[in-house]
Amino acid sequence: MDRRATLNTLLGRRPIWAPLEKTNKLNTAFDVYTGEWNFDLAAHLLKRATFGPTRQTIQEAVALGMDQTVEQLFADRPLPDPPVNYEYADDPNVPIGATWIDAVNSRDTNLRPYRHRSLRAWMIGQMLQEGISIREKLTLFWHNHFAINNIQEPRYLYVYISLFRRNAWGNFRQLVKDVTIDPSMLRFLNGRQNTLRAPNENYARELLELFSIGKGELAGPGDYSTFTEDDVREIARALTGWVDTGYNGRDPEVPIGAEFVSERHDQGNKQLSHRFNNAIINNSGASEYAKVVDIIFQQDEVARYISRKLYRWLVFYQIDDTIEADIIEPMAQVLIANDYDIRPAVTALLKSQHFYDFAMRGAMIKNPIDFTISVFKQLDFAYSENLKEKYATWYRIYTFMRLQQMELFNLPEVAGWKAYYQDPLFYRTWINATTFPIRMGMTDQASTRGFGIEDHRLELQALDLVNNLENPSDPNALINELVVLLFPMPITEDQITALKEILIPGLPDFEWTVEYLQYREDPENSELKRLIDTKIRFLVQAMLSMAEFYLS
Repeated sequence: MDRRATLNTLLGRRPIWAPLEKTNKLNTAFDVYTGEWNFDLAAHLLKRATFGPTRQTIQEAVALGMDQTVEQLFADRPLPDPPVNYEYADDPNVPIGATWIDAVNSRDTNLRPYRHRSLRAWMIGQMLQEGISIREKLTLFWHNHFAINNIQEPRYLYVYISLFRRNAWGNFRQLVKDVTIDPSMLRFLNGRQNTLRAPNENYARELLELFSIGKGELAGPGDYSTFTEDDVREIARALTGWVDTGYNGRDPEVPIGAEFVSERHDQGNKQLSHRFNNAIINNSGASEYAKVVDIIFQQDEVARYISRKLYRWLVFYQIDDTIEADIIEPMAQVLIANDYDIRPAVTALLKSQHFYDFAMRGAMIKNPIDFTISVFKQLDFAYSENLKEKYATWYRIYTFMRLQQMELFNLPEVAGWKAYYQDPLFYRTWINATTFPIRMGMTDQASTRGFGIEDHRLELQALDLVNNLENPSDPNALINELVVLLFPMPITEDQITALKEILIPGLPDFEWTVEYLQYREDPENSELKRLIDTKIRFLVQAMLSMAEFYLS
C-alpha cells in the first residue's frame, strides 16, 4: 500500500473524480429509485445518512428494503439522557453520575472544563449509538448551518445542540425563529448588543446571507438580488431588544434562556426593499423577530438555498445547471409544498434515482467525524460500560476529530466548515499536510496496538471481526466482505491481490483456509490465535490506509 500514492489521490494529483467527469451522464431523475436493493446500496444510504454504519445495521437495512429503511431513519425516538458528571468530584452541586445541564456554576471552582469534556464526549456517544437514524447526521448539519464558536458556557451549548436534535427534520422556518433567540446565538452574533440606541447588524446580516435566503449575485450597489443592505439595517432594527440570560450564572433563579426587554427595542416601522415586496414591519414587540422570519420565507429562494446545502451535506458538492434544474428545484418545491418541513424533502432526496447513481458513491471525502466514527464503529472495538471509562473513551475519540480540524462547538467561520461552501476545494479541504498524518497515525494505532484509556484498552477485536463474516475461511470472500463494509465502491483485482499478500504472502489461497480452520478447530491455541489475530490486524491496517476508506 503506497501511502504517497494515497495522498496524491486524495489531494487531487490523480483524477479521483474521473468517472464523474468522463461520463457526465448522471441519472439526474428525482423520481424514486426502483432498481435492485442490495448490501452495497443499503451501505451507501447509511454511510450518508448516519455515521459509520455497522455490518449489522446494513444487513438490517437490506432486509427492510429502501422504503422502510428511509422510514426508519426518520422514526421518532426518545431524546437521549443528558450528559453527566463522569469524573469531577469537586463539583459542589453535581455528584458523579448526575447531570450538570441545570446546575449553577460555582464561585470557588471552575466547573466549565469538565462540563465541556462531558458535553463533547456525550456528543460522540450519540453518534456511536445512533442505530438506523438520521437524527445525529442532521443535528450536525444544523450545527454547521447555524455555526457558532467561543461560547464558554457548556449549559448554553447543551441548549443550542438540543434545539437541533429535537428539530432535526422538523420545520425549517420555525427552526430559524428559534435560533434567532437562542442564547448561544444571541451571544455569538451580538444579538444581545443590538439595541434601539446601538443597533448591531451582525445577526441580521447572517440571518439573510447564511441562515435563510443566501447571498445572490450582485445586482447593483448594495443589492445582492436576494436582499439589500437596506434590508440588513431594517431587519437589525426589528430584532432589537433580546438578551440572553444565565451565562456562567451562579443564581438558580436565573435560568438559561432569552428574554425581551421592550425598552431596548426599536418600536418604529421598518421598511424593507423590493426584494421583499417593500414589506413594512410594524412594531410587534417580542414577536417581531418571528414576523421578520415569516417575511423572508415568503421568498421561494429560501427553499432553493437550503436544498443546495442539504445536497452538499448528503450527496455531492458540485451543483451545475443540470443538478440545479433536476434535483435542487424539485427538492425546493417539495419543501414549499410541505410548508418548509425538512423531512419530506430529505426523504425524496434519499429515495431518488440520482442519490443511488453509481457516480455518487465515493464522491465525498469523509469529514473528520465521519472518518473517525467509521474506524471505531464499523469495526469491532471493545467499549467499557464503566461510566468514567466510557466517557473518557468518547472524549478520546473526539480529540482525534479536533486534531483533524473539525471541532464541535468551535467552528472556524460563521459560514461553517469550509468543506461545504469553499470553491474549488470543498471536501478536499479535509486532507492537508497537517490532517493526513493524523488520520494515518490514528488508523495505524487503532488497527494494531489500540489505545489505553484509564484502565480500559480501546482496541480492535480482530478475531471477532473475522469470525462474524459469512465466509472468513476464503481469503477472497473475507477481503470482499470487508471491502463492501468499509469502501464505497469495489476495488481492483490488483488491490485484492496486494491485500491477500498480507494474509498469505506468496502462498496459494488454500493456505489461509488451512490456517484459519485450524484456529477455529482449536480457538484456545494461543499460537494459532495470535497468528490469525496479527494477520487480520495488518489487513485492516492496510485497508484503512487505502484511499477508498477516505471516501463515502
